[in-house]
Amino acid sequence: MSSHLDYEINKELGECYLFMGELDKAESYYHKAAGSNGVHPDPYLGLATIAVQRGDLDQAMAMYRKADGISSSDKSLAGMGLICVQQGRHEEAFDLHGRALTANPENLIALFGLVQTAHMLGRTGEAIAPLEHYLELNPGKSEVRYALGGCLTTCGRPDEAKAQLERLLEMDPAYGPAAELLAQL
Repeated sequence: MSSHLDYEINKELGECYLFMGELDKAESYYHKAAGSNGVHPDPYLGLATIAVQRGDLDQAMAMYRKADGISSSDKSLAGMGLICVQQGRHEEAFDLHGRALTANPENLIALFGLVQTAHMLGRTGEAIAPLEHYLELNPGKSEVRYALGGCLTTCGRPDEAKAQLERLLEMDPAYGPAAELLAQL
């Protein structure tokens, strides 16, 4: 059996066991995958996820950094951003989420991480462009349009916020938070 096939099988088994919540088995297969067929970021992303689920943020950060060092991606950057938020390092988190969105403007974890840290840092205006960019690609995503309405409201742009919320309610009339925010405006 080729080492590439070994890698693929071990990575897939790691993903399956992680999905089933069997962290020890998942960890074992991710380590096997990491040890076969050269160097790939995916096993380290899996090991980072396991460390997060175990509450070991330092280990998770080490695994995300290892994955990012092999091949930087929106997944590794967003993962490191989430850890930074947990550790109260909001400036660093904001930067990492922004870099993740540059790599993939449709990464929702990075997008909502950016919005969250922007609010914490008083930089809400800087979250508007990435939210608008996401909606250009996916106009029907209610949670993103609602976040954009909230950011516009925070930035003193109520007319633009109302327009976004009204559009959201046209597409998704049952989206309660949008109706509540619109009523406040």
